[in-house]
Amino acid sequence: MLTSTRNPLVKQLRSLGESAKNRKEQGLFLVEGTHALTEAIATAYPLSIVCCTEKWMTTNPDLYQQIEASVDEIERIEIVSEEVLQAIATTKNPDGAIAAAFLPSREVAPINSLGLALETIQDPGNIGAMIRSAVAVGIDGMLVSSDSVDLTNPKIIRATAGQWFRCPMQTATHIADDIRNLQAKGVKAIATLANAKQTYWDYDFTQPTLILLGNEGNGLSQELIELADEAVAIPQSDRVESLNVAICASLLLYEAKRQREMGRK
Repeated sequence: MLTSTRNPLVKQLRSLGESAKNRKEQGLFLVEGTHALTEAIATAYPLSIVCCTEKWMTTNPDLYQQIEASVDEIERIEIVSEEVLQAIATTKNPDGAIAAAFLPSREVAPINSLGLALETIQDPGNIGAMIRSAVAVGIDGMLVSSDSVDLTNPKIIRATAGQWFRCPMQTATHIADDIRNLQAKGVKAIATLANAKQTYWDYDFTQPTLILLGNEGNGLSQELIELADEAVAIPQSDRVESLNVAICASLLLYEAKRQREMGRK
């Protein structure tokens, strides 16, 4: 059992939670908690290191057996003390398991039907919530501008409740160019604007659609507003200045799901 918090492995894993730069240099990111680890195993996401306590092994025997069965793919499995786990974790009360996974190398699935394009989103909780909604609705993929919060930020992964591993997504260095490429293939880009003439209930989501969502404080850039094929508004009380971007995403995504499953009405 690894009991020293000064062990090089502790420093290595702790650094993954500290910055995107460290994650990029090591090619790894943290997967914290039983729920996230379960989803990583279920989706066969490549893991490099798994650390867990003896207590966790006892309470999660089936999952630990799955980890042991993947020993050929996982480079290192360590039983650690509670103190070591706490030293690695980015949360105050880790539940007994932490892993290091390889940075995603997958390309986003082709967006032929429904997708999200996120521009300059800074709150990891917002991106995490949008990922959960995106997986629940079953979108093709998600594009996230490179000036948004890093997609492997531990707070994002926790906020997705494990659904991070089920959402095809990628960082877009030139998101406007990616949007134009999708438009050239027949996908309509729609922006959400307070002064839009039509509501999101009026828009026909049965057609191939890419939903554009912007920064929490400033919204979409003028470039993406002008690039959009159409704009929609979300009706709200005059007493409310704006809605949270993750709420906006959920409303639009579920309206798309409703129209596609029930027929547009």
